[in-house]
Amino acid sequence: MLKKAIFLFLVLISKVCLGNQILIPMDQAQTNHLKAYGLAYILLKGDIEVEWLLNYRGGSFKVQYSKSIENECKLRAISYEVLSESASAQIVGQISDPNVNMDVVKLFKAAKIAVYSPIKISPAEFENTDAVLLVLKYAEIPFDVIYDEEILKGDLPKYDWLHLHHEDFTGQFGKNLRRTTQQDIKAQEAIANRFGYAKVSKMKLAVAKAIKEFCAGGGFLFAMCSGAETFDIALAADGVDIVDNLDGDGIDPDAQSKLDFDKTFAFYNFKLQLDEYEGMNFSDINSSAGRYRGWGENDAYFSLFDFSAKWDVIPAMLVQNHEHLIREFFGQTTAFSKYTVKPSSLIMGTSSSSDRYIYGELGRGQWTFYGGHDPEGRGGGGRRMPTDLNLYPNSPGYRLILNNVLFPSARKKKRKT
Repeated sequence: MLKKAIFLFLVLISKVCLGNQILIPMDQAQTNHLKAYGLAYILLKGDIEVEWLLNYRGGSFKVQYSKSIENECKLRAISYEVLSESASAQIVGQISDPNVNMDVVKLFKAAKIAVYSPIKISPAEFENTDAVLLVLKYAEIPFDVIYDEEILKGDLPKYDWLHLHHEDFTGQFGKNLRRTTQQDIKAQEAIANRFGYAKVSKMKLAVAKAIKEFCAGGGFLFAMCSGAETFDIALAADGVDIVDNLDGDGIDPDAQSKLDFDKTFAFYNFKLQLDEYEGMNFSDINSSAGRYRGWGENDAYFSLFDFSAKWDVIPAMLVQNHEHLIREFFGQTTAFSKYTVKPSSLIMGTSSSSDRYIYGELGRGQWTFYGGHDPEGRGGGGRRMPTDLNLYPNSPGYRLILNNVLFPSARKKKRKT
């Protein structure tokens, strides 16, 4: 009888455990926000469904309890709470209240991620400071590095999510040849030659068009810094020579008037900065607000908008954070001038002088543009050193990047039959 009672007790306990949930809070109680995203991604990759609790304690995650998941939280120094079935139901009930700005989004799959970066062909110094590369590695989220050659070969449909490195899609090699090595230039010229393009600018335009097609077909595009600005400039300048003597001939004198803003994602009515003496600026899309401030003195901030989790689910996912004021950071394209942002673009993060974080749709796909180079970068120019994210595990600026990484996971998998 005693053995039978013990057996029944163990069965009862196992059933209770099966009903338990693990809550990963994403408010100030979280010890490592960035690693928490990585855990959510790995669980999705293992076909374990994750619930994203929008606006509940900073956008927390909830998953069915298992000892192995609990151990992973401990290994990654992620704060977590074990919830009983009743406690979990109480949270869901609170979130479902129509008067509360919260919602539950079920995440179904791990997006296949590609990072567009020249480190594949030439590991230049500042390539190792790309914010997306840094945070994906830190969060332990797997990704492939691709560059022009893979895109021109038609590899983009293999992926769900694409990040554009801080690239110059205009073919001007970043407008700062001091940071562009001859190795970089020769590598891009070699790719252009292999694919039959007379100029790097024409090759980069073909790449930009392929990326646009990827997004329109249902892909998710995320771009930061000059990757966002020059991408739209290249599309607007389709068929127009805006490159100075770098490509062997001069600029079309009517280049500005020939720009077609109907072809761009986010920006319009911008003015090109074509004079080689104007330095690294590509256009007036780039807002210089805060560029020359000394770090730690008179810091400027941009704010995130508060969206309805029940009605504006997409932007609500993309702004999940434990802080709504985020310190501005620098870049070749630091932020976006308000008067150049199309009315069709949704502003998700802004300051009094510029827009920082914007979203839009194209065909069946979505895109997000985020100004600046590194959310925890130091200084307004000069040599950039790689940021050690072990020092910034709770970075609200980096959280915005990872919101975008998880965003495609809200799509259900297609049935195999």
